[in-house]
This record gives sequence, C-alpha cells and structure tokens, in this order.
Amino acid sequence: MKQFFLTVLGVFTGLILFVIVIPMVLIIAAAASSGEPATPANAVLELDLREGLTDQVATNPFAAFGGSGLSVVGIVDTLAQAEKDTHIKVLLVRLPEAGLTPAAADEIRQSIRRFRAAGKVVIAHSQGFMPVGTVISSYMVGASASELWMQNTASFQATGFAADSVFLGRAFDRYGIDAQFEQRYEYKNAANEFTQSDYTGPHREAMTAWMTSIYDSAIANAASDRKVAAPALKTTIEAGPYSAQQALSLKLIDKIGQVEEAEAEAKRRAGTGADIIEFSDYASSKGERKGSGRDAIAIVGGEGAIMTGTGSSSTFGGGSTIYSDQTAEAIYDAIEDRSVKAIVFRVSSPGGSPEASEQILAAVRAARAAGKPVVVSMGSYAASGGYWISSESDWIVAQPSTLTGSIGVFGGKFVVSEALGRFGVDLRGLSVGGDYSDAFSPSSAFTEGQRAAFSASMDRTYEEFVQRVATGRKIPLARVREIARGRVWTGAQGKALGLVDQLGGLTEAIGKARELANIPADQSVRYKRFPTPQSPWEALSDAFGVQSEAAQALVTLGGVMADPQTRAVMSRVQTERLRGGGASVLADQPLP
Repeated sequence: MKQFFLTVLGVFTGLILFVIVIPMVLIIAAAASSGEPATPANAVLELDLREGLTDQVATNPFAAFGGSGLSVVGIVDTLAQAEKDTHIKVLLVRLPEAGLTPAAADEIRQSIRRFRAAGKVVIAHSQGFMPVGTVISSYMVGASASELWMQNTASFQATGFAADSVFLGRAFDRYGIDAQFEQRYEYKNAANEFTQSDYTGPHREAMTAWMTSIYDSAIANAASDRKVAAPALKTTIEAGPYSAQQALSLKLIDKIGQVEEAEAEAKRRAGTGADIIEFSDYASSKGERKGSGRDAIAIVGGEGAIMTGTGSSSTFGGGSTIYSDQTAEAIYDAIEDRSVKAIVFRVSSPGGSPEASEQILAAVRAARAAGKPVVVSMGSYAASGGYWISSESDWIVAQPSTLTGSIGVFGGKFVVSEALGRFGVDLRGLSVGGDYSDAFSPSSAFTEGQRAAFSASMDRTYEEFVQRVATGRKIPLARVREIARGRVWTGAQGKALGLVDQLGGLTEAIGKARELANIPADQSVRYKRFPTPQSPWEALSDAFGVQSEAAQALVTLGGVMADPQTRAVMSRVQTERLRGGGASVLADQPLP
C-alpha cells in the first residue's frame, strides 16, 4: 500500500511538472533567449498603471505570474532608457481610477518629468478619478503629463484623501478574545486595532499629520505641473466632484476623449507610421540599465516584511519579503566585488523582525567599514524595521510621501481559551521548564512575572533601536527619544527632523552614491544588481531541490517529449536519467 501511494504521488508530481511547470519555463526561456525586437522608427510607449505595482523588479523569473510585473524601479529604469531612445517619441500613460501608492506616484512623476525634459511628449488618459485611497496621487501623475485626457462619461472625484481603520476591541471583548500587547510607545499604533474601538489621541494625531503631508505634497506637485497656484488648485479640487466637462472648463484636465482617441493623437504626435509598444515588451527588450565604465555602483534591493531566513521556498508565489540571509549576503557580495565603489540600498518595508533587521544592518556597517559608502533609497515605506536597516547608512533619500520612522516596537499574543470555550472547545496547555516557557501560549494570560519579563524585552529592543538611530543619524539620544515613540512620519517630515537627508528617488540616490564614491560626474559608471536575478533553471532548482543544470536538462527533456518524432526514444532517455541519478527526484515518472 505504501508503494502504491508513492507511485500515485510520483505520477501526480510528474503531471504537475510536465504539464504546468515545464511549458511555463519553456515560454520564459524562449522569451529570454529571443533577439531584441525592432522598435519602430516612430513609436509610442504605453504605460498602463491600472494593474498594480511592486516597488522593485523581482529576482524570481516566475514572479510576473503573480501580478502585472510592473515595478517602480523598473519604470524608472525603462523610462531612463526611453528618453535617450530616438525611436520613442511619445509616452502614453493609462491612469488608475483609484489611488496610487503616494511614494510610487512621486517617483513615476519624477521619471515623467525627466522624459519630458528630453523633449518628448507625454499623454495621460483617465477613465475617471474615484474617491478611493490616495486618488490625489493618481491625479498628480496625470498632471505631470503634457496633456491630461479624460473619458467623456468619467467623473472627477479626487476631492481629498480618506482612510479607514478597523478596530476589533469591542468585538474581542464580546467574543472572549483577550489581546495582550505591549507597545513602545503611544504612537506605535499597530496593536490598537486589536485593543481599541476608536483612534487614540496619538493615533489620530499621527495619522492626520502624515495624511495631510501626503495630500499637500500631491497638490503642490500637481499645481506646479499645471502651472497654477497651489491654494487655488486645492480650493477647486475640494469643491468637487465634477463631470468631465466641468473638469475641462475648470482646467483640471486638458481634453475629453476615449482612450482610442488618445492613442490616435499619441501616434499622430509620434510621426508617420507610428506604432504603439507595450511597456513590458519594451522593458524586456531593453533589460535593466547596465551603464558602462570601469567603476560600478551596486543596487541592492529589499522589499516587503523583514524576516530571518533565505526565502528559497517561495519560488512560485507569495508576497515580497526581505529575508535577512539573502539580503545580507547580497550586501556582502557587493562588498567583495572590487569594481563596486558604492552601494545604493533600495528599501521598501513596513518592518519586521528586529533580529533579521540587525543582521542586515551589520552588513551595512561592514560595507562602510570596507570603504564603500551606502546610500539608502526609500520606496513606498521604510518604517520600523525598514528604518532600522537604513539608520546607519551614509545618506538617506526618501520621497516626500514615503512613510518612514515608526521607531518603536510592539508585540504580544491573543488568549483565545474563553472564546473557544463558548463553542465547547477546551484549550489547555502544558509546559516544562521555567515560568516563561509558556508565556506565549494562547490558552492563558501572561502571569505577572511573564508580563514583566516580556515588557523588559520590549524596553531593550526599543532602546537598541533608538541607539542605532542616534548613532547613524548623529542625533542626540534624548532628541531621538522625542521624535521616536513609534511615530510614523512622511519623508518630507522626516527630512525636517533629520531622519532623512534628501528628498528624491533612485536617480537621486545613485547621484549621491557617485558623489560619496568620488566618481567624477563626467565618468561613465556601471550598475550591478544584488542579489542577481535567478534564471528559470535556478528557480526550479530552489523549488525542487536539484542542481540548476539538472533542472535545465529536465526542461529540455520536456521540450523533446512534446515532439512526436522523438517520443519513441523517451523511454530509453528516462532510463538513462534514472541511472545517472543527478535529477532522479524529478525524473522517476512513467511516460504517459
């Protein structure tokens, strides 16, 4: 019976491999190996922002199957190349109806402005601005275009910035769930949703402050690009909503038309015989910016929650995560590369494990000790652990609307024994050893001693965090304690407080890295990415535990099996592979 189930499992694994995985890899490999498609002499590059964005280009070749594949860093890279490409004459931007992440919108706007500064046209088209999230940031991107179009039936409802928070305190009380949390300090409000039924005073104060900062920044940028006074634009926007015709008459937009009309206008502006190229196709044909020259600047990426580990098990899905082993290794690789003269560390993270954060920060320290300046480029957010790993860099660059700071810590547990008991489920715990051994058991509340010990650990972590900020930012310890307390700031607020050195994006961070590395402005420089992107074969190797060479051979075998002229010899090939044993985990499947 055991052998029967093993055989069934083997057949099932084989079907998954040869029916799903191999065709997918063959497509990726074919796309990667194909020659660069010819760009028309007159081309319109179309950037569709409606499918969502990550911050950074994924190193995993399968990541595009989980989303649009567009990233902020990828857009910056691609537009930097397009602005120098004589074939690309016009950029057409499709705007989302809801909000864009504010810092992402800031960086895209900056790239659009550089594209226009190269003497090229940008047309943005909207099918409406709905009152959802930071829709004002979507309007800001549209306002940076040469022309902003809107569909005739669309509504202009970008009248402000609203956010909602869900509080579970009363529900937990009602259903017998005891949320036991410690937080340092009153502004570290992540735990409030479990313990409160409304905003506390500090929670409301901090949220209102950073929301206002983001809103005012977006209005100011849009006003600058539309060449109107910011107070006047703010008054007009807040008096809405408007129909497309009203928005046009108020000069909030430039033209009314269907997207097909905007495309036709873009092609007309591009010139005779113009064609539209999808952004992803153009980006794939160009690849990442590599630059040239003897000296290199390393760009190390880190996006998502910060965790200990390597991340090798996340090949085929899951969200972005900064794994401490992987990220620290990438920094050490950049240190060991003699051509690398400085490191730009792109951080977009809401935080995570203090231990994982410290491991990464140690690598940052090692880079500086090796004489390689580290410049942090903050993405959508670099808060809590995201700020921990940034704190001791040489220079910090953030967007005005980057969420940063949150210098604090929280932790705790849910006691659910009473809640389960109401359904006839009895949760009981057993432990051996010291009193703290069952401190985080969900079956019982903290004892007095456990609570005291846990509280002391929170104090230690907070003080370690504050000390790192004081050391890295060269701010007196007492002052750090004043501006910390778990409070989230925007990049604009952080610059005024000394938590951020410069407002800008990846381009500005690279410029500062060149300066700190004493690379002359007129000297070419190469860009080297760490960690290096995985090939499809390496991704399969991580997923199935075999060597990448074996995975590549197996994928090649899958292509041969699809050829009717060679299927007759597959049985022999299968036998020989089994004998070789190099990829037996994937090869011991019967032929269909």
